[in-house]
Amino acid sequence: MESASRHSCLKLQTPNQSDPLFIQATWFPSHFYLSITDGHNAWFCNASEDEVRVRAAQWDQPVSDYIALAERFLGFQQPGSVYGFSDAGDGHKRLSWTFEKEGTKLEWRWKCRPSPDCKSATAGVLDFLMDANIRLSEEVVTKTKSFERLKVEAEKCLAQSEKFSKEKAEFEPAIYAKFVEVLNSKKAKLRELRDQISKKESSGNLPQEEDESTDKTLSFDDESDDGENDVESSKNPTGTSKHVSTSRAHSRKRAAPR
Repeated sequence: MESASRHSCLKLQTPNQSDPLFIQATWFPSHFYLSITDGHNAWFCNASEDEVRVRAAQWDQPVSDYIALAERFLGFQQPGSVYGFSDAGDGHKRLSWTFEKEGTKLEWRWKCRPSPDCKSATAGVLDFLMDANIRLSEEVVTKTKSFERLKVEAEKCLAQSEKFSKEKAEFEPAIYAKFVEVLNSKKAKLRELRDQISKKESSGNLPQEEDESTDKTLSFDDESDDGENDVESSKNPTGTSKHVSTSRAHSRKRAAPR
């Protein structure tokens, strides 16, 4: 149980006390211990497991919830809660605090006995406060150093981010300008190649087409002449044969006197 303990110290100002109270508390899972001093006198409250269990049962709460609620109000002074530290006779004191639950204002009270050694009890509270102050101071120093490191890193990151942003702003127009220059050069080259192709087509293909058309015309005329001859031959086959035979007859007559 000792290993599961928690510690707190509350500086409490109550309406019926001229001096503030310091309440040092040690919290365990099923019980707690309070050491209270005003700097002159001291009191203590040892809430045993049985007492806490009975109180929790009276309020229909588990023991853990009862401990947690008591730690909440005695670890830090809660606004809206009315704290009291009144006489209970025979040097005893009654520590009380109020809270609301489901719209109803409730009050918890614990009886505190006088400390058998006020000086030791007060010194124990002061030692706890000193140790807590040292721990807090060390934590503040550590947190401050960590914050400074983070601040330096953040400034470096900011400077680097600004540098990257500036380089990006300078890089984009330059790369875009180069891209446009290359693109225009490619377009000009394409236009030049297209013009060259057009010139070659206009100078080389057109005369060839004229020659081909002339050849076609000549061949067509030749074919027409041949066709006419064929037609004439076919029309007068007999006349031709007669002429040949007549010539042969004349030749024979001339040759006969021999």
